[in-house]
Formats: sequence, C-alpha cells, structure tokens
Amino acid sequence: MKTILTIIIAVLGLASVNAQTIRPDQALTISISGVPVAEKGRLDANYSVSSAGYITMWKIGRVKASGLTKSALAVSIANKYKAAEIYTGPVFQVFSSADDVANDSQSFTVGGQVRSPGQKPWIKGMTLYSAVQSAGGETPYAAMNRVKLYRNGKAYVYDLRRQEHKAVLVYSRDVVEVPEGNLWNK
Repeated sequence: MKTILTIIIAVLGLASVNAQTIRPDQALTISISGVPVAEKGRLDANYSVSSAGYITMWKIGRVKASGLTKSALAVSIANKYKAAEIYTGPVFQVFSSADDVANDSQSFTVGGQVRSPGQKPWIKGMTLYSAVQSAGGETPYAAMNRVKLYRNGKAYVYDLRRQEHKAVLVYSRDVVEVPEGNLWNK
C-alpha cells in the first residue's frame, strides 16, 4: 500500500511539473518590450512549438522551448538577442493557452539590469522599488534613474533614486525594465 501511494505521489508530482513546462506542438504568445516599436511588431506574435521542441524567431532562428518554463524561455530568448548584439535590453513575456491567462495575469515581468530577470508573482500593493527587489535588485551596471514601466502599451520612465517614484504601484501584467547605465548618465 505504501508503495502504491509513493507511485501516485510521484506521478502527480511529474504531472504538475509537466503542466508548467512547455511541450512540443504547444501554442505560445510572445511579447517584447524595451525595443523600437517597428521591431516590436516583428516579434509580438503567436508561435507554435515544433514537434522537435523549437520555435523560430526573427533574426536569431531556432530557440529550444520544450522542457522550459515560460519565464525560462523568455530569459533564453532575451539572452540570444543580446548575444547576437541585436538588442541590449529586451524584455520578453511568454504566455501559453487561454487556460494559462488566469495564472499569467497575476504576474509581472522584470528585465534588464537586475540579478534575476523574468516573470515574478504579483502581490497587491507592490511598488516599483519592490518589483525591482523581487528580481534580486539591480546589478552594478543599472541606471536606476531611468527605470521603465510598460503598461497597456505605454512606457513610463521613473527615477528610483526619488522616493515618490519608488512608491509607484505595479500591477499584474506590467513589465519593468532596468536599463544599463552609460558614462554620462548612470
């Protein structure tokens, strides 16, 4: 009896993990921010995962998707665009079928110069500063005076050195981008 329970628990655990990872032949919606509008139009789209487990994206070609979580795929895509020197700070969001929308709607995405970029769980009352901290905080290369908040297709820029900007509320499905500083304007 104990063996049967152990097997059932193991199967349920694997089913839970498999439900959270991307599968071959799955449909995904991918969205990007932090790039010029013309470029956004090329990348914001629905993608089908091939039977081999890949998606094909503009300029970078095939990207392994099967077996990854949605947030891991978003980070992988961003890293490939950075490595190809196409974009310096893209922020991707990956969504799957309609039944995932309820789960995705209670999250937000943090990208750019943070220690742990990706999709994060949203908590009511979360501020812009706490959103950046939920991603491990800024890297030494971050420009905290030019943090971008993308909401409903609009971009807002905040200086997180100012107390009133730290208190700006973040909502589910928002995207926060911490850009890289430069010599003149860190």
